Order: sequence, then structure tokens, then C-alpha cells
Amino acid sequence: MNIRKISALYSLFLGLSILGMWSFFLFSNQVPELNSGSAEIFFHLFAEFLTAVFLIVSGISLLRKASFSFHLFLVSLGMVLYTVIVSAGYYVDLGEFAMVAMFTILQILTLAFIVVALLKSNQFNS
Repeated sequence: MNIRKISALYSLFLGLSILGMWSFFLFSNQVPELNSGSAEIFFHLFAEFLTAVFLIVSGISLLRKASFSFHLFLVSLGMVLYTVIVSAGYYVDLGEFAMVAMFTILQILTLAFIVVALLKSNQFNS
């Protein structure tokens, strides 16, 4: 399997996971911040869902070898990097260190994918 396909699968996995996680939290009323009246959670949810859409579109475009896929993949990974850093901070405040560990692993994986993508950019266009 080549780097483009592995990157596409990572992108699709993350995008679908974000959609699934937030859908579960929202439909099971596990987002207490929605009741606070603060606009922050709505902007956060918008950013999370936008990240998921970018990831899914970049994954599909990588599989279809679209000309813009490499750049979209890098943008979506930048979005992921931001959200996993913020999410880790949220769970640190709650004292849920298993979630912090998961988001830390995602930070490391995402950074690795960014570095590999930049180093092997020629393999994304072939």
C-alpha cells in the first residue's frame, strides 16, 4: 500500500470518527455546555464538523487522485492538529487522562502524517 492510500484511510478514519463521536455525544445529551448559553460550544462544534468534512473530502480526493488532494489533506491535518490539542486541554481540566492520552497519540500520528506527506509529496501526485 502506498503513502497516498494510507493517508486517505487515515483521513477517512478520523473524519468518520469525529462525526460519529460528536453525533453520539449530541444525541445522548452528553454535551452539558449546550445548556450554558455560551456561543463557544457552537463555534467549537462548527469547527469539529468542518474538520470532519474536510478530512472525508480529502480522503476521497486522495483515493481518486484529484489534483487538489495533497493540499486539502495538509489543510485538514492542520485542522485536526488544532482540534486534538484543544480537546486534550479540555480533558486535562476534567481529569480524564485516558482521553488526554488518546488525543496525545492522535497529535503524534497527525504530526507524523504531516511530516511524511511533506517529505514524500511527489508520491501524492503519481
